Order: sequence, then C-alpha cells, then structure tokens
Amino acid sequence: MNTYIGCDFGGTKLLIGEMDEHGGILQSKRYDTGINNHNEASERIMDCLTDYINQAGFVGTPVAAGAGVVGVVDCLSGNWVSLNHIETVPVPLADMISQKLGIPAGIDNDVKCATRAEMIFGYGKLSRDFIYINIGTGISAGFVIDGKILRGANNNSGEVGHSVVDISRDEECICGRHGCVEGIASGSGFQKQVNRLYDLYPTRLNRIEPGEQPDVSEIFRLSDEGDALCQKLTQQAIDNLSNLIMNLARITDPDTIVLGGGILSDGWLLPKLRESLNPSTMRGVKNGVVQSSIHPGLVGLIGAGALAMSEETV
Repeated sequence: MNTYIGCDFGGTKLLIGEMDEHGGILQSKRYDTGINNHNEASERIMDCLTDYINQAGFVGTPVAAGAGVVGVVDCLSGNWVSLNHIETVPVPLADMISQKLGIPAGIDNDVKCATRAEMIFGYGKLSRDFIYINIGTGISAGFVIDGKILRGANNNSGEVGHSVVDISRDEECICGRHGCVEGIASGSGFQKQVNRLYDLYPTRLNRIEPGEQPDVSEIFRLSDEGDALCQKLTQQAIDNLSNLIMNLARITDPDTIVLGGGILSDGWLLPKLRESLNPSTMRGVKNGVVQSSIHPGLVGLIGAGALAMSEETV
C-alpha cells in the first residue's frame, strides 16, 4: 500500500504521521517543539523524523512526504524562509526531508496545508472558490480561487489576523498597527483582552498569567451564565470576527467560507457569528459559513499528507 508522510510543525508541537490516499491517518506521533527560529526547528524536525523511523516505522510504503510549518514558505523552491516573518537565510527543508526519507518531499505554510486538506477531503469537493479561516492561537486564512491556493508575490498571502477591524483601539498589535482582529478574537487575543479588561468587569474567570493560553471554552460557558467580563470578551470577538468574514467575502467573492481552528472546536461560536453576518453582504456565499468537518487537531497533518500527494514535491 502506497502511503504519504506528513509533518505538522507548530509553535509547541510537531506531529508526524503516515496517511493513506483517502486522508486516513494510519499512525502518528507527537513531539514537543517550543523553538524560536526556523534553523533550530528544521534540525528538530530531522531529529524527530529519525526517531519516528526508528520507533514507529511505516505501515505501508511511503512514496512522498509533506511538511506544514509556521511562517513564510516558498513552496516552489521548497525553502522555509522564516518562522516569525523576519527576513533570514532560507532553509531548504524540502530537500532535507527528501534526503532523510529517500522520497520526494514538499513544504508549505501550515494554514495553506490546512486549506489544501479542505480542498481535497473537505468542502473543496463542493467549491472551487472558498476561503478557509483558521481561528486558533492566531488568525490566518487560505484563499482558494478557481481551484488554486492564492500565494502572493512574497508567499505571504492570508495574514488576515492583521486586518484592522476596530480603528478606535489603543493597544498596538505586534505588526505595529492598532485594532487588528488577531489581538481581539484569537487565543492570544483572548489572553490579552482578559488582562486588559479584568479589573473593569465582575467575573469568576481567573486572571491569565503572561504566556498562558486561556480556556476559551470556559469563557464561552461563563458568558452564557451571565459573567460580565466573559460576555464582553465574547461579544467583541463575535463583532470583530463577523466583520472580518464580511470584509473577506467582499474581496474574493467566495461561494463558501470554512472556519477551522481550536477556537471553533466546541461549536459555541459559529451560530453566534452567523447571526451577526449581514445577509446582503453574504448573499453570494451560497454554501454559507460552515465549520470544517476535519478535526482541528489533525487538519495540519492531513494537509501535509495532501501536499505529499500533490505535484509540489521535490
């Protein structure tokens, strides 16, 4: 049986797995990362691949590999340009993986990999013009236009978390602007907003320490129970995310908008967002705003395997 090796590298974990041609994960193994630059991260991926080969082995016969990584990727050359959007010397990660495994390999940005998974195994079966929006620790998107993923001149399309949705805000985003949606409605955004508003509203929510990720499901639950701080947090997230969705619908004219990521995983947020969308603005989105059917914890790995199945390997 021909199989495909996928590597899903994030800020805190690396998931390596083997996938069949139908997108089924045959086996996988998780590794910790916590690395701050793409040179160290590439070395970590190589070390983990060695461990995976020795400890897990292969169920079938791997014929190609793919890796989804955070940051900027030149998919055509197979180079990892940077992890944190700071210009550095590119790392030829696709070649490194290919040499390690002895099979063709490709790399891409992690959210573009998730978008590819959606193209092949999800709502891409119904649409050639859709937007995939990942709402997790950060916010990013993949734009599919006429069946192709939009990349841009610098392979940096889709950084929609840095779309300004509230010009009245004083707090500065890491990008240098004010009022970006990522600072309000992502996992990191909820963390910032909890600390900013904590002393202004009564709450049963615990204060969040720097670097600690909030339990967004708890914020949603407490909001339903009338907690004033959590109601403020959720309402501003709903308002700003719905504005982002409507703005993007005007830009690429999709017939489907797919939402993914951990913030959506418990199902609480999607109906609230749908209620906040202007019907006139969304009239062309004929398939609606839908939640990805692919598990948020596996979509990156499945997308990396989908990349391996494509022609974009070296």
